[in-house]
Amino acid sequence: MPTGTPPAIPGLHHVTAISGPPQSNLDFWVGTLDQRFVKRTVNFDDPGTYHLYYGDAEAAPGSIMTFFPFADAGPGRAGSGMASAVAYAVPDLDARMMTLAEAAVDFEGPFERLGERAIALTDPDGLRVELIEGGAKDEGFHSVTLWLDDIAPTARVLEAMGYAREADEDAATGGTGGTGGTETRVRYRSTDPERGSAVDLMTSDAASIGRPGAGTIHHVAFRARDGAEQVEWQERLSAAGMQVTPVIDRQYFDAIYFRTPGGVLFEIATDPPGFAVDEDPAHLGEALKLPEKYEAHRARIEQLLPPIRVPA
Repeated sequence: MPTGTPPAIPGLHHVTAISGPPQSNLDFWVGTLDQRFVKRTVNFDDPGTYHLYYGDAEAAPGSIMTFFPFADAGPGRAGSGMASAVAYAVPDLDARMMTLAEAAVDFEGPFERLGERAIALTDPDGLRVELIEGGAKDEGFHSVTLWLDDIAPTARVLEAMGYAREADEDAATGGTGGTGGTETRVRYRSTDPERGSAVDLMTSDAASIGRPGAGTIHHVAFRARDGAEQVEWQERLSAAGMQVTPVIDRQYFDAIYFRTPGGVLFEIATDPPGFAVDEDPAHLGEALKLPEKYEAHRARIEQLLPPIRVPA
């Protein structure tokens, strides 16, 4: 049984997706969305593949988008049982629209959702990215959208994590929800909110069978402020019926994983030790960083990985 009651999950830690070739992924997330290239490492379960991390200037939890880029990945498609969109908070949506228009980047909108103005665009592999005007000082996460057959079971998991229902909306999207059908959207927000504190649960009558692949989200990671808090969540969620993994060392954070009743893979990741544990904070992402177990194979791994160039 749980040894204590941790404070509510404050918000997102990172979101991990699958992409196609790494260079087009870099060009979009650094060149178009102006994210900092935080880390170049490898998939710890498949060291012949990069794991690329993007975030804000401080590489802070709540801003980190990561990708497993597979050059030969087939196209994926969002559908029920998957996270279908990631959203960033922006302080001035008009300015961002102007910047995108000047760069000849297509976007959808602006449209209004749950009382907020937003636009949407897609990365080179079709991943839906939303920019939502929220008065933020920086551009960390605003929310993620989970596409579900039934909202209630996943809502109960979020409530166990310290989230509360904030708002809901039924809309004929005409495409603005990413589905092209009629959708019901329910927003949950942390009761101890920090950056990326919202999760939108959505059902849609759009005909789409989800398919993992390039342009789809692999998992959604929430924050634990430290290891002790993470262990409390591990115990509490296990007691609530979730099949939670042991703690796994991911070098830059410790992680636990569980799959929600709606089918989406959740992670709870610790803030420490952070992305500067093996690199000077001023030079994040400049060198290939490997976990110790792969250092003996560095030469072979570097031969396998395609060269990449970080946009200015």
